[in-house]
Amino acid sequence: AGSRLQHEYVPSAHLSAACTCLAWAPAGARQPPSKDGPQRKKRKSEVGEVDKQLDILAIGTAVGSILLYSTVKGELQSKLDGGHDSRVNCVRWHQDSCCLYSCSDDKHIVEWNTQTCKVKCKWKGDNSSVTCLCISPDGKMLLSAGRTIKLWDLETKEVYRHFTGHATSVSSLMFTTVKPTNESKPFDGITGLYFLSGAIHDRLLSVWYIRSDRKEKNAVMSFTVSDEPTFVDLTVSEVKEEPVKLAVVCRDGQLHLFEHILNGYCKKPLTSNCTIQIATPGNDGDSTPKPVPILAAAFCTDKQSLLLVYGNALQPIIEKVSLNTSEPHICLVRDIQKVLSLKTDAAVTKVKTPVVNSDAKVLVPGIPGHSTAVKTPALGKEKKKNKRKPGETEESIEERLGALDIDVSKVKTPGGLPQTDSFAVLLVQGLESNDAEILNKVLNTRKENIVKNTVARMPIHAVIPLLHELTKRLQGNPYSASLMVRWLKSVFTLHASYLSTLPDLIPQLGMLYQLMESRVKTLQKLSRLHGRLFILVTQVAASQTVQEVPEVNQTAKLVYEDDSSEEEGSDDEMIADKDSDENWDEDEEEQSDEQDMTVEKEINGDSDLEPENESEEE
Repeated sequence: AGSRLQHEYVPSAHLSAACTCLAWAPAGARQPPSKDGPQRKKRKSEVGEVDKQLDILAIGTAVGSILLYSTVKGELQSKLDGGHDSRVNCVRWHQDSCCLYSCSDDKHIVEWNTQTCKVKCKWKGDNSSVTCLCISPDGKMLLSAGRTIKLWDLETKEVYRHFTGHATSVSSLMFTTVKPTNESKPFDGITGLYFLSGAIHDRLLSVWYIRSDRKEKNAVMSFTVSDEPTFVDLTVSEVKEEPVKLAVVCRDGQLHLFEHILNGYCKKPLTSNCTIQIATPGNDGDSTPKPVPILAAAFCTDKQSLLLVYGNALQPIIEKVSLNTSEPHICLVRDIQKVLSLKTDAAVTKVKTPVVNSDAKVLVPGIPGHSTAVKTPALGKEKKKNKRKPGETEESIEERLGALDIDVSKVKTPGGLPQTDSFAVLLVQGLESNDAEILNKVLNTRKENIVKNTVARMPIHAVIPLLHELTKRLQGNPYSASLMVRWLKSVFTLHASYLSTLPDLIPQLGMLYQLMESRVKTLQKLSRLHGRLFILVTQVAASQTVQEVPEVNQTAKLVYEDDSSEEEGSDDEMIADKDSDENWDEDEEEQSDEQDMTVEKEINGDSDLEPENESEEE
């Protein structure tokens, strides 16, 4: 009544095994025996109270176990294990017996005995995961749904009927009638009943009719809503002429109310009789009213008034609203700011500020070298008590700490550059502070392994800023671009999986892509130009080498003149043959004297000339 949180339970394994679904046990359900020792006998008054009150809550978890929690005792009663090995999607209690039914992503349906906490029966419910269950009014049949809907006979565990279902996973299943509308035939407990189903991402809620034959598998009518249904409640039609009232809360925060007598086939989807929205008044300061989402809605026992849950999921407001209007749209104005404003009491604060002496120096965790400002001690406030002899002075703690405060700029690692682990820290600092000096220091590294290690160790949130910085530098001079490409390569190889998850990746990397495209476009032309230039340069170099060869002296060292007749020539040749060996040394001398070439023209004729002529020709 007061919209106040009454009870809160956090399972011990709530991080590893999140709660996925829950269901209240029927009011008369007996509690399973507690694990810790024998149960004490209950007084008569206690037994009476427990029978009326809803107590046991079955909670399905993401790992496949089911917790049974007692709200009266405020503790975990028991844990049902060993039935499912995947996420539990839906749990449902049987009306009469203490059985519990559950379905899971592992495609199976399990029937539990909650007294013994054991699996009573387990069978395959579908080819894909089973997402929803509903037990028939007489308790003998069970509806299960993944995408198709099946009606099971609980005694034989066989499929009694098939229905086409929805295109997506079914999120809600419930029976809308208790008795068949056609009362001429004897009632077998199931034939002639209607049930309702809704699915995720589906704006149509379908109504199905259970026939005596298996011919018709499609829905007989459907209700249309504005968005995916998140919460559905209805009043069950018990008499033939009584209409079914349906309250559907959608993802967009609107509530749709339907009222319809189920009497056979209807071709068109039915629209809502009334749509309810909640908004803020929008008067103080903010002129525009804001919508307040409705989280859930349920009919009260009188089937006329509604309980609405709206506002914030952490602190919802529950309100009883009676609607007797025929208007198609209702907007309720509620000022939730006043209700939700947290009352802060200054007197209850538990934070105490410590009394700090002015001589104390505070050391805070942080980056080495970033020391805090030292407070100068106030003079004349405190006299030093020194028990030493006069003449001896002792250093104060502040001076000692000052001596320990090492200047980081003086300490240099070998090579003068920081190591790779600090490189990643430096890079992040440079990107955050946009410090060109730090960035130049880091990004101008040439070593491949340092680049790889730095990129591997940098935090994920710095990847996009680094890419923007690299893009900026790529537009600069070509020398820096060649260095940036190494970084780009490392970023894309190591962080590809993270980048592919970003929804706005294309605009983020658009600039970089255009840069690469423009450079690649000119590559072909540049390579052609490079080839032509190379040919020209080689030709120029070749012609230069030819010019640098020294010019050979073309003037003859010996000239042979033929003045005498042929006969004299033949005699001379014969003489030359004889004297050639004797006058060898003499010839050498004569040759060296280039001025005097007329002395022995006839003697050394052919023998000396021929080799020299040959060499000149070569």
